[in-house]
Amino acid sequence: MAALDPAEALKELDATLTSVEKVLDIPSMRAEVERLEVEASAPDLWDDQAKAQQVTSRLSFVQGEIGRVTSLRQRLDDLAVMFDLAEEMADADTQAEAERELDSLTKAIGELEVRTLLSGEYDQREALVTIRAEAGGVDAADFAEMLLRMYTRYAERHGWALEVYDTSYAEEAGIKSATFQVKAPYAYGTLSVEQGTHRLVRISPFDNQGRRQTSFAGVEVLPVVEQTDHIEIPDDEIRVDVYRSSGPGGQGVNTTDSAVRITHLPTGIVVSCQNERSQIQNRASAMMVLQSKLLEKTRQEEQAKMNALKGDSSGSWGNQMRSYVLHPYQMVKDLRTEVETGNTAAVLDGEIDEFVEAGIRWRRTQQG
Repeated sequence: MAALDPAEALKELDATLTSVEKVLDIPSMRAEVERLEVEASAPDLWDDQAKAQQVTSRLSFVQGEIGRVTSLRQRLDDLAVMFDLAEEMADADTQAEAERELDSLTKAIGELEVRTLLSGEYDQREALVTIRAEAGGVDAADFAEMLLRMYTRYAERHGWALEVYDTSYAEEAGIKSATFQVKAPYAYGTLSVEQGTHRLVRISPFDNQGRRQTSFAGVEVLPVVEQTDHIEIPDDEIRVDVYRSSGPGGQGVNTTDSAVRITHLPTGIVVSCQNERSQIQNRASAMMVLQSKLLEKTRQEEQAKMNALKGDSSGSWGNQMRSYVLHPYQMVKDLRTEVETGNTAAVLDGEIDEFVEAGIRWRRTQQG
């Protein structure tokens, strides 16, 4: 990585970080922290728990962002001193340490720069993700479960909370579908580039003749609704069914009919939630999922109108977006960005940052 002259590399990093600082508008972020700290110290803050959580969560996030930028700036300043010291002392160990820090800092600043590209209307929101098995029978169900694990591990690596709302298990192995929420700022903007059809090619572990099988799984990513969205759903437009939660193999997870399925009659959208013990909690979670789906439907309709006005007839870029080949060779390749790696195990264990960041940059070029 450190092939550039250190002075030139440091100059480039300084320019990138300065640009990031301007985009984030650090002075206004500091002003927001001051305002939020006043709100957070109000004695009646927790009278409204939803608002209190919103204030404290936002305060923690903005403080973290400021701390992240400040830390990178300090590291960049210290690195310049380290290179000067290594040159003055002709110390190979210090030089090697400085070059390792240069690689690490380049990666960290690059990740922050990608975040500044998330400027869409809903990009700052948490994400609601649904994974579905598509063509490929039991292999597709198994692949859907592999993707669920991949995103779970990705969230864990980033310290993001993840809550599974509903899992529909397949009969032989894997899952028919799963819906989960990623509870982190910018989770929607980040993960929305994962939306589309994922393809797996491998020797099927379910085929007694050991034949190669191609299977597919779909990923849908929605922004989580907020109070300001005003998604009204009249009671006469929904049908609510309750049933008993179940896990893999059909065993009961709960002995009461606490799982909830909601059908939106005008659109035919069906959502369900069974992760909570209480039917009331499951209904509230299912309604949130339904509101997110209706919000996205409205957004897509508005986008279609704009595309028609602009004469834009291009289809969705999400279809067939990534291939995972485990046989006859090992390769994961993004079909939009051309990013690829032979380390399939790492990718399926959640190491997808390179693909996500490339997807965000690619999307910006498509929008520009």
